[in-house]
Amino acid sequence: MKKLWLLSFICCISSQAAQANELARFHADSLAAIQARYAGQPFILSLWSANWCGHCITELTMLGKLAHTEKRLPLVLVSVDRPEETPALQATLRSLGLGRMEAWVFDDDISERLRAAVDPAWHGELPRTYLYDAQHRREAVTGILGEEKLKSWLRQNVRD
Repeated sequence: MKKLWLLSFICCISSQAAQANELARFHADSLAAIQARYAGQPFILSLWSANWCGHCITELTMLGKLAHTEKRLPLVLVSVDRPEETPALQATLRSLGLGRMEAWVFDDDISERLRAAVDPAWHGELPRTYLYDAQHRREAVTGILGEEKLKSWLRQNVRD
């Protein structure tokens, strides 16, 4: 009986780990689903690319370090790369300490549609971060999000 329980427990943990490393497909209606899941709660939406955005890796490195100390970091990562690159994207996130964060990858041949769904005023510059408060008023940040700005936002919006 103990062995059966232990085997079930291990399978459950393995399943959760696999889910944590999956990248969901980001479509035009995905942001609405994310916002609904965080209803009444603040969250951070971080858009990035592993292929052509060195500043994105700098920002993700900072977020990974922060995620290590801030266990309740409400972070949603969205890669603007292609779904075929998912294994490399997962490896990048794991190497930066972000493998357990909610992560998505753009899934539309015309990425402009997805950018417009996120923010009609966004023209694709990266990194791009949106800081959502509990009422889902959001602040857009283009370029590397400063660590002090992020920590200040966390103090104001995320309660223990």
